[in-house]
Amino acid sequence: MKTIFKAVLAITILNSSAAIHAQEETVTSGGGSAEALATSSLTDFELGDEQMDAVTGMSSAPVDLTGTWVSIVNEDWRFRMVTPQIGDLANIPENEVSREYAMNWTPEMDQGNECRAYGAPAIMHEPGRIKISWEDDVTLKLELDAGHQTRYFHFDPNVESGAPSRQGHSFAQWESPRGAQVAAEVSNVVPIGMQFPRPEMVSNALQVVTNNLIPGYLRKNGIQHSGQTEYREYFNLITIANGTSWLVVDGIVEDPVYLSTDWVTSMNFKKEPDDSKWNPQDCFVTNPGW
Repeated sequence: MKTIFKAVLAITILNSSAAIHAQEETVTSGGGSAEALATSSLTDFELGDEQMDAVTGMSSAPVDLTGTWVSIVNEDWRFRMVTPQIGDLANIPENEVSREYAMNWTPEMDQGNECRAYGAPAIMHEPGRIKISWEDDVTLKLELDAGHQTRYFHFDPNVESGAPSRQGHSFAQWESPRGAQVAAEVSNVVPIGMQFPRPEMVSNALQVVTNNLIPGYLRKNGIQHSGQTEYREYFNLITIANGTSWLVVDGIVEDPVYLSTDWVTSMNFKKEPDDSKWNPQDCFVTNPGW
């Protein structure tokens, strides 16, 4: 029971990191006060000239994220395990334009284009498995059995984006440990009674920003995202006392076309000993409730 409690507690604590990153965006984008800008130690996801020249990747990885991970659907079950009902837009800050489309959506509208909900801003919500490996020294590959999709995280900022695509273009960099990154002035985003995890238990986060996307869905029931969407992710690795490894992925979707504000979510993945359960499936569209 103690082991189970520690696992649940650790995951609960890490889920609060989505709020931390949302707070970061408010402060660094100008939404915070001048005092907050002056005192916060939160870092921007922007590179200076020196960082542009310093390409990091596998050689500077503070932790090993490679392996096969299975999604643990412990929240948003009705949105992730089945196709939500038409008009069920809960928890997504869609605007009027997006709402009108979703209210009139039907599965038949996606026949022949079943992968609309399998793009980068949505696919990490799909139940199933992900497989992480190094494509080369500066490119991390993330495969998903959902929809036979593959994402590439480029540590080299000079890599060309290419044509817009379903998975877009992703730039990645390693982030400082959260305990050192968050200043006391903004640490109150952690729920009362909780503390940051012990630094020896939580990895440096991998942060990824994805753009250059083609339009698609945030959910299978027709909630749209545009080609102007930017998707930011923070990958945090935690190992609990029994040696089990968990990957917590916090995501922030920003879309000036279809969202009234950022959509912030968090997904949990548990590491598996091998890829014997790896089972890629095609993209599909079903009737709501299936």
